[in-house]
Amino acid sequence: MSSPQSFSGPHQHKRVSVKSNPGFLERLSETTGGTFVGVGLFFLSIYILFTNEGRALQTASSLDEGLSLVVSLGPYPSLDLQNNNRLVHLSAKLHTSQPLHDPNYRVVVQAVKLKRQVEMYQWVEYRESKEYQENGETKTETTYTYNTEWKSELVNSRNFDKEIGHQNPSAMAVETVTVVAPEVRVGPFVMSKGLVEQINNFKTLSLRDFGVFNLDPFLTIHDDYFYHTQHPQRPEVGDVRVQFSFAGVSGESSHLGPADTVSLVAMQRGEQLMPFKTKSGDTLEILYLEELSAEEVFEKEHQYNRMKTWGLRAAGWALMFISIQMTMRIIYTLVDWVPVLRELVSVGLKIFALCVSCSLSLLTIGAGWLFYRPLTAAALGALALLPVFFIRSGFPVKKND
Repeated sequence: MSSPQSFSGPHQHKRVSVKSNPGFLERLSETTGGTFVGVGLFFLSIYILFTNEGRALQTASSLDEGLSLVVSLGPYPSLDLQNNNRLVHLSAKLHTSQPLHDPNYRVVVQAVKLKRQVEMYQWVEYRESKEYQENGETKTETTYTYNTEWKSELVNSRNFDKEIGHQNPSAMAVETVTVVAPEVRVGPFVMSKGLVEQINNFKTLSLRDFGVFNLDPFLTIHDDYFYHTQHPQRPEVGDVRVQFSFAGVSGESSHLGPADTVSLVAMQRGEQLMPFKTKSGDTLEILYLEELSAEEVFEKEHQYNRMKTWGLRAAGWALMFISIQMTMRIIYTLVDWVPVLRELVSVGLKIFALCVSCSLSLLTIGAGWLFYRPLTAAALGALALLPVFFIRSGFPVKKND
């Protein structure tokens, strides 16, 4: 149940909800449900930790295979049909045949991508809650605060606790959109869709240095934004502003600066650059927005693979830690009516979950190595037993006369 709301300002109010403290059986039922969720998360963590080792090995093997096969086309790449269906590396400048434009705002850029980001001035609701015990009941005091902000997504004011006086429009007058050049070339080659998707070095289009003429009379330019209002510094709810950004400069004479240089590793098929399927199982289709040698490209990919491997290991351990805590929560529920014992059990369960999650995570990773890298695991095992062998060989057993 909720009490009547109390106001502490024109755009802020509080609401207090009251809930009877749950009984022992109710708490036990809730904990049991959490236990089942914890068991599910536990098996999910094992899956992540185990399969991550296989993924890391497959990616590393694919990168080593790619480096052994790649053909570097040199500083001035040319179309050589002898490299058909082979993995090639090249560094060259981006080129697009036609500029991208937005006719509504008369924006024209020579780039691979042009993004129109739209924001609307809207009401935003913030909630801050705190719980406290009073007369054997749990009370929750929630403070609702309403501010006006520029937001790129629609905020549905119907979900507000107090919609009156804080209503937002139901739609934006202009939509956010990203335009991509239909054909992007690098040297004599046409880039695949997968390579173009990796060009995301977006930069804000400066309207101060960019000539925009014959604007709509209801448009105003201020701080690199097009404002659909005559008063950009005093916006009202429902006002819209638009900002443009671009990625992959592709014209030498462009006012955006020199064309961007990219380094690519992909399969050549005629003048097309395509994904390359390795025997190890991965697909190689790599792009970096800088000039790199083939060795540097593959080294960066190895670094990313190592970072991803350790990131998934950490995520798997954290998931296992949470799952064990949820599974053992039922023990805390059984003793939470004794204050001293409750605190001791809470600390003990956290320590237990930490120790068990660390041990099981290492065991799961070790099992992954044993499954995916049996020879490496066997070599490490033999290396671990080597000191024992030397100790036994150094102290022969004496025979009785």
